[in-house]
Amino acid sequence: MTQLLKKMLEELQRRNYSSRTAKTYVRIVREFAEHFHQSPDKLGPEQIRQYQAHLFQARKLAPSTVSQRVSALRFLFIKTLRRHFLADCIPFPKSPKRLPTVLSPEEVALLINSARNLYHRALLMTLYSTAMRRAELCRLKVSDVDSQRMMVRIAQGKGGRDREVPLSPLLLQTLRVYWRWMKPKTFLFPAVFVHFPGWKAGHV
Repeated sequence: MTQLLKKMLEELQRRNYSSRTAKTYVRIVREFAEHFHQSPDKLGPEQIRQYQAHLFQARKLAPSTVSQRVSALRFLFIKTLRRHFLADCIPFPKSPKRLPTVLSPEEVALLINSARNLYHRALLMTLYSTAMRRAELCRLKVSDVDSQRMMVRIAQGKGGRDREVPLSPLLLQTLRVYWRWMKPKTFLFPAVFVHFPGWKAGHV
């Protein structure tokens, strides 16, 4: 890793970016440098313009994917190299706005009822009821379910933020049945069950 990439990584860590984001940003900047066979600090507005055009025209990347690369380049030039005057030279691409597909209550019920077992049923209900992300669900702990306050605590979600969402009575009822069956000790939905369906947390 070059000194510039080390400096960028330190700046990402100093600002408490997730390790996953830091790794992605460093990879993107490395690809940018390899494209021009030059160190990024030797490149400027014209190379940035050419590279963004290359991402769309040659690599056929979607606007959302290009936006991630723009974020990495903006961090490099503005946060790491302190070239604030380049902000206008690294624009985010305009992304088409699409309405999400919203399932009807009947479709949601059909989806949940198609679960193969109580583990998957409780998992799907939790996702639907709380609208949490997949990664957040994987980290959800038994202690995060507060039946007294009827809230679910989501720790270190997107952006490293904690938040709370309402716990519906129906979900609480399902989770209580699930807990008596699975007896999870730390994480509410142990990943090991996916690989060993007969395994239960209460077995160890």
